[in-house]
Amino acid sequence: MAGWQQLFWNNTLVSQISASAEHDDQHLHEFELSNGEESIKCRVEVSLSWQPFLIEYRICANEQLVANGSRNAKDIERQTPAAPQEPDRKFSLIGLASLGMKLFKSAKVIKGVLAVVSLAAYSWLFSVKFALALVACLVFHEYGHIKAMKYFGMKTKGIYLVPFFGGLALSDEKINTRWQDVVISIMGPSFGLIMSLLWMVTYWLTGEMFFAGLAVFNALLNLFNLLPILPLDGGHVLKSISFSMNNMAGVIFGLLGVIGGVLLCYKLGMTLFGFLLIMGSIEIFTEWKYRHHSHLLPLDRYGQIVSLVWYVGLVSTLMGIMWYFAGTGDTMLGLPLQILGS
Repeated sequence: MAGWQQLFWNNTLVSQISASAEHDDQHLHEFELSNGEESIKCRVEVSLSWQPFLIEYRICANEQLVANGSRNAKDIERQTPAAPQEPDRKFSLIGLASLGMKLFKSAKVIKGVLAVVSLAAYSWLFSVKFALALVACLVFHEYGHIKAMKYFGMKTKGIYLVPFFGGLALSDEKINTRWQDVVISIMGPSFGLIMSLLWMVTYWLTGEMFFAGLAVFNALLNLFNLLPILPLDGGHVLKSISFSMNNMAGVIFGLLGVIGGVLLCYKLGMTLFGFLLIMGSIEIFTEWKYRHHSHLLPLDRYGQIVSLVWYVGLVSTLMGIMWYFAGTGDTMLGLPLQILGS
């Protein structure tokens, strides 16, 4: 972990020494294990490098080598968290009902029902034609998350549409690194940007204002998803970046970046976006001191830079799409910018 090297035996902490991004030396853990009758002197030699991440280890018991090896970032990404074995449960009506609810929730029919309800709700607000296109945008956005999960070898449960709240891409597995959190989170808005660009090209080819409206509205939805507010996608991205900074210089640089983004938002008249950027950033940076409590492997410097450039590029491009259509003079196409300027 960043901040500390901690060793556990049966969920009990047996050794802890300091570790940081600037501390790449050899580390030595020495401790004893006992079963009440016999004591075993254990020694774990660890060589840790953060840039890039590589950990090499040798484990000795009573001066005899019992294991050695190495792990890099890819190994950490691909590992499956160990699930504790649940004790056998006796038959009960409550247990049977619980099992039935789990099967009902995992059934494909639930996805279909939610999709129909979402379509009906959006049709009531807008029109059937616009609702169908909006559902397509939401599904494509969530498919970006699913694609990233599958890239990391994670099992997915599919996409669930939630009326008036968008959609959810679910997985049974947990992530192991901050890089996984960044990629999975940011791929949704990235696919959303592709959809907006496709609607824009369709508008250029047909001249139909309907497609222009879809491009702008979809850009607005994905832009809000990139706000640094948890549990939004942008909150996960900026939290992963800030929680991977192990010195105050990095935090100060991050704060200066946020201040610059806020000033730019106010200069462009996007008051609402700037205000939400302030609130979300405060929430993330106030939790920074607790970053060592997470089991997630932090981003290295290359990962921090790529994540930041990716995030800023997405936000800028989505804003550019909205500015482009607002410049056409159409009142409805300029509505998203009016919302952000409110």
